[in-house]
Amino acid sequence: MIPQRPFLKWAGAKTRLIPAIRPTVPAKARRLIEPFAGSGAVALNLDFDHTLLADANRDLVDVYRELRRGGEKFIARCAALFTTEGNTAAVFYARRTEFNTTRDRPRKAALFVYLNRHGYNGLCRYNSRGGFNVPFGRYVAPYFPRKELRAFRALLKRCDLRCADFRAVLAEAGPGDFVYCDPPYVPATATANFTAYARAGFGAAEQRELAAGCRAARARGATVVISNHDTRETRRLYREAAECRSLLVSRHISCKGAKRKKVRELLAIYRPAHA
Repeated sequence: MIPQRPFLKWAGAKTRLIPAIRPTVPAKARRLIEPFAGSGAVALNLDFDHTLLADANRDLVDVYRELRRGGEKFIARCAALFTTEGNTAAVFYARRTEFNTTRDRPRKAALFVYLNRHGYNGLCRYNSRGGFNVPFGRYVAPYFPRKELRAFRALLKRCDLRCADFRAVLAEAGPGDFVYCDPPYVPATATANFTAYARAGFGAAEQRELAAGCRAARARGATVVISNHDTRETRRLYREAAECRSLLVSRHISCKGAKRKKVRELLAIYRPAHA
């Protein structure tokens, strides 16, 4: 089965990991919980009737809320921004400034989709003042994901959307829940650190608290799967997992295809005692 692609470009999106994640879902799981929703690729490709889709990035959650609420009207608002005239550095930076200052939520959500597709490589990054600061991507003709927006809206109809910290979301997990965590990764190298995708950073302390939250959710009866770089540090963090699977995954941060290398990622699987 070929995984469905989400409408957002996303650094580290899990479309390619779907074949590895799907077999870890227990047959009796009734609800999917994602504390780090990101592009929603996992929720889009796992067939759950009930999903809690959460993220600390309010801008991202607002896009999902506006898509669910506005439907075709919201999709048309987004489409109006995808023009030849709009694909210039001058327009991109003007719209980025508008995104960072407007209080019009539907407009801001549409601008998020525009910036995501016209900005550099699908990055979502903020400066220390909370301003979105991804540079212009310089694409010849950015793709407008109309089909993908419609498919994702169908998913959203059976989702509980929440802008929340991962700790609060994990605390809700219990029997019958399948939790998938895709946090900002532990840096694979000293120069590869993309943790500022939300206004608050995600450092070593948060990584430790996430591992502890996964253990606690497992103790309450949930199955938890977490992905991260396969490093000595993550192996230590997830040493109490029932299983750790190492996967070779293509990384698509570089804008040049020749420089896009495969890296080792880890799937840590926490299974409840009765599983």
